[in-house]
Amino acid sequence: MPALDVPGRTARVMWTHVEPLHAITYFHPRARAAHEAIGLRGYWRGYFAGRAAPLGPVDAAPVIAAFFTFAPPMVSRALPAVWQLAAPEEALRARLTGAVQALAELTYELPEAHLAEAAELLEAATVGADTAGRVLGAANAALPRGDYPLARLWQAATTLREHRGDGHVAALVAAGLDPVETLAFRVAGDMPAEHLLGRGWTPEQWAQARARLVDRGWLTGDGEPTEAGRSGFQTVEDATDRAATRPWRALGPDGTERLRELLVPVARACHTIIPADSPIGLPALRP
Repeated sequence: MPALDVPGRTARVMWTHVEPLHAITYFHPRARAAHEAIGLRGYWRGYFAGRAAPLGPVDAAPVIAAFFTFAPPMVSRALPAVWQLAAPEEALRARLTGAVQALAELTYELPEAHLAEAAELLEAATVGADTAGRVLGAANAALPRGDYPLARLWQAATTLREHRGDGHVAALVAAGLDPVETLAFRVAGDMPAEHLLGRGWTPEQWAQARARLVDRGWLTGDGEPTEAGRSGFQTVEDATDRAATRPWRALGPDGTERLRELLVPVARACHTIIPADSPIGLPALRP
């Protein structure tokens, strides 16, 4: 485990252990079934309703800002109309139900005491998270604590995931990258295009974003990332990691290392249903 005095290293390692717990809500069939059971048919209805529900019955504008990489018309097609199908409270119950059912299926061999200790430590990390300026992180942190270890574990993982995501968006904005430029650079680098083309941007917007990245010196004329582009995007990743360190400092090195050990079998189980080239860019567990 890297030392906590190395900026961002621990946050990066713990992200690879926490993110899989949250991500099952996007890939496990039980999560989709829970959304469909309350009338949220179609992947994107469940996605936008479930992820935006902690904010309340909001219109599209704050979600466009907070989710960052989705084209405004795509978000506007879902919100606020989705609240006519399911109120935020219903969406919250459905996403937690689906996540708990998925985790129960994936972790049935682990003792309850193992999961309860992991939930306790992960919740302690959320208490140490600074939510100022982090809208999605704050909204999730304000939700009631679950009654069962798996519910508590998933909600704490989701709070920390959105906390980190808020910091990532801030780093992208500080670097002067807009949403479609961010996606275009990822596609030029290591992300399969089919995973990101479905976020509502038009072919013209993609082409214009690539042209801006060429003008900036981040892409070659052939669309390949330049050294300046790779270095610039790594700066964004480093800033994201540094901004995500506070929960792990609050938990302390011993608590963080113990939590990492407890999360290893859970995260590995979650990886069995998360595609290796998924759009969240989730790497394998790091030692």
